Amino acid sequence: MSRPTRPSRFWETLAVVIVKPLSRLLVKRDWRHGERIPHTGGVIIATNHLSWTDPVLLSHFLYNNGRWPVILAKAALFKVPFLGRAVTGLLAIPVHRGSAEAAKSLRASSQRLHDGCAILFYPEGTCTRDPNLWPMVGKTGAARLALESGAPVIPLAHWGAHELLPYGEKRPRLFPRKTFRVSVGPPVDLSKYEGKQPHADVLREATADIMAAITEQLAELRGEKAPEMPYDPARR
Repeated sequence: MSRPTRPSRFWETLAVVIVKPLSRLLVKRDWRHGERIPHTGGVIIATNHLSWTDPVLLSHFLYNNGRWPVILAKAALFKVPFLGRAVTGLLAIPVHRGSAEAAKSLRASSQRLHDGCAILFYPEGTCTRDPNLWPMVGKTGAARLALESGAPVIPLAHWGAHELLPYGEKRPRLFPRKTFRVSVGPPVDLSKYEGKQPHADVLREATADIMAAITEQLAELRGEKAPEMPYDPARR
């Protein structure tokens, strides 16, 4: 039977057997508003990026809330023996950075949304460089994908993965056991952009709306006031 929104049973079972026990072992959980994630239909889950571990921890969260997460991964991973077969089998989408093939990942994402998949999207494109770990200015890929496909954008923020494995480090900090916090917001209202051509200004404004929604959820998790302006690495 075709499973367009999920991997084959082999790869799904293998991933679940590995990821769920590992996630439970490594972190405690504070998960909020998972009911806001649509259970059917194509959807873009837009989130902040703090650590190399957060895709795994977020995958556990999304799976437990009824969705298989389709992740965008560096194209180089698809060439690594066995790992390449695994990420392909798990429906990951290769991202070709800095090349003429970069648009392929958006086309593949659009097709997955058409098939009804849930795509886990990092609009920042990399782990935040904000000194206080707030979300940065986002890149426009998620906004373009949303406006062209009509798929809803669900903002999701998380906090705690950076305590387990800070960006740039290779050795996790296992003790004391960390808490992985997640908060899901309502769909981002992009209705004011309907019917507009996806020009650069429109995409930047829509991206800012998406990042603001993510930041709002993160402020709730952290119990802090977010900065008025997001960090922009291009201006530093």
